[in-house]
Amino acid sequence: MIRRASSPRSMLLAGAFFSAFTLTAVAQQPAAPPAAGEAPAAAPALPPGSPLIGRPAGNEAAAKLAPNAPPPIPAAPDKLPTAKLKVPAGFNIEVYAAGMANARSLALGDKGTVFVGSRLVDKVYAIVNKDGKREVKVLASGLYRPNGIAFKDGTLYIAELSKVSKIEKVEDVIDNPPKPVVIFDKLPKDEAHGWKFIGIGPDNKLYVPVGQPGNNVLNDDEHGLIRRMNLDGSGDEVIARGVRNTVGFDWHPETRQLYFTDNGRDWMSEDVPEDELNRITKVGEHFGTPFCLQGNILDPEFGWGKSCSDYAAPVGLLGPHSAALGMRFYTGSMFPKAYKNVAIIARHGSWNRSKKVGGDLVIAKLNKDGTMKSLEPFLTGFVEENKYIGRPVDVLQLKDGSLLVSDDWNGAVYRITYGKPKVAGKQ
Repeated sequence: MIRRASSPRSMLLAGAFFSAFTLTAVAQQPAAPPAAGEAPAAAPALPPGSPLIGRPAGNEAAAKLAPNAPPPIPAAPDKLPTAKLKVPAGFNIEVYAAGMANARSLALGDKGTVFVGSRLVDKVYAIVNKDGKREVKVLASGLYRPNGIAFKDGTLYIAELSKVSKIEKVEDVIDNPPKPVVIFDKLPKDEAHGWKFIGIGPDNKLYVPVGQPGNNVLNDDEHGLIRRMNLDGSGDEVIARGVRNTVGFDWHPETRQLYFTDNGRDWMSEDVPEDELNRITKVGEHFGTPFCLQGNILDPEFGWGKSCSDYAAPVGLLGPHSAALGMRFYTGSMFPKAYKNVAIIARHGSWNRSKKVGGDLVIAKLNKDGTMKSLEPFLTGFVEENKYIGRPVDVLQLKDGSLLVSDDWNGAVYRITYGKPKVAGKQ
């Protein structure tokens, strides 16, 4: 496999933090038994929105499950698992850039700059190509969960936990960027499912989701939704409800309908519910959460008196607890014709399951009516002996038709191409 990483190996992790409720989840250990005659100590209270809320008590298998804390620093280029990653015959995978702690969402600038958001650190990165070399720069720091990024007409939009900002003419100021200017600051501040994925639709509006503030809860009107707004932050409106936690969406290149991944609830069982691929066909649709799961299962707590037929059903299921995140429809010409207009989906991989599922890229092929016809593996190898050696988050098509994949576990971005690979070091 070709390796071309040319990013610095410095520790771009100053200001790194892990969310309080995740640290609590990872740190939970069985308490020592009480001394004879003593009453058992009360379990420490879990913080609001903790992923461990709802874990079955007294279940040995469930007690072993908790979110997977990533390594504290990004992997060095020569330590990345590229050689272990597998793609279909004729495809190639290489390191595009490394050294970006918690590399997450991806966006492409007009001049070829690749922007990279993060969730657990305070930075937005820019991967620039200059004089035949690729370099990683810190574009913005001091941000709070800047997971969501989108680019349009020279402007980069950045979504933090509770606000959206922008940097105009961003590719002209990468070496001396200004502080992002806030355009919308009315988003909730809940940590649980508070990080954002954002995108700009064919209607030239910015789409911003807000997840549920917990595993599966009766949320208020400000949560469990997707809203859109003008690019200056005005005119915001809710276009979909019943959305638990979407961290990836794209518009079909022919129908222009919005498709989005949605993560299913935890602690119901190891095999249900599955994550969903959904499609918005009209403004105001409700996709079931917290009442109906995966389109055909009523929630055991909130489903009483409800019917799944009252909600928009998913167009496809993406695996139990697979953490389906970033997705893009492939419209390039580099890949074979069979890949035209398929949805390429990054599955971050499960934590709420004894045997991991996901940790890969899959191809969702659609029927003529827009529902999912099949789900096929595309990039695998991130799971080894039921442990992660990488976790894909987002995908991005470059102008030449190649595909980028971010990996927040290793702090890297990979590039997938098709055809005979070029000689390393030559462009």
